Amino acid sequence: MEDGDGDKALRKIGEAFKEIASAVNSQTVDIEVAPFSHACSLVSPLFGCLGIAFKFAEMDYVAKVNDLAKTSSSISTLSALLDHDIEGNCVRKAGSNSRNLLRVKRGLDMVRVLFEHMLASDDSSLRNPASTAYAEVLAPHHGWAIRKAVAAGMYVLPTKAQLLARLNEDEATARIQMQNYINASAPVILYINKLFLTRELGIDW
Repeated sequence: MEDGDGDKALRKIGEAFKEIASAVNSQTVDIEVAPFSHACSLVSPLFGCLGIAFKFAEMDYVAKVNDLAKTSSSISTLSALLDHDIEGNCVRKAGSNSRNLLRVKRGLDMVRVLFEHMLASDDSSLRNPASTAYAEVLAPHHGWAIRKAVAAGMYVLPTKAQLLARLNEDEATARIQMQNYINASAPVILYINKLFLTRELGIDW
């Protein structure tokens, strides 16, 4: 990434999710698909910076965020998105907006857990934080072949310093922005879970 304060990915992510979280916390408006998909798109470079271990996750996440962004032209809110699929009896079908939303939510949650463990450790290696985040959030939904490929990729993860350099961040500012994302993404993730659970759609599929 280019130098310059405007290109600091973590700050952009934190600011975007703070806005989404403010809407969630207000409890007066439904979350709109367009700003949500834009905020999610800012997270995409993180997967790429983590290297081959998260290549599948990156490809899957980016594709589904792009699909949600396209959907925003015809469906305005996340709740309407789910209701539209329920009416069409296609919630669990491959390529459905509901399925895309659930998988994007898992990507956001994995990054949240990764950041939590990075902040809790002084280790320069990302292997333990990344392995824990993957095992907790994504592994239960991946087949054996993908889990094996991810495990192998964990040995060639960048160091914490290398990751921050790729994101154009120094450790002091990165810690602040990672905490901002953790704080802002948590209510957003809970909001999406609630959308599924109140409609009795489940979230473990």
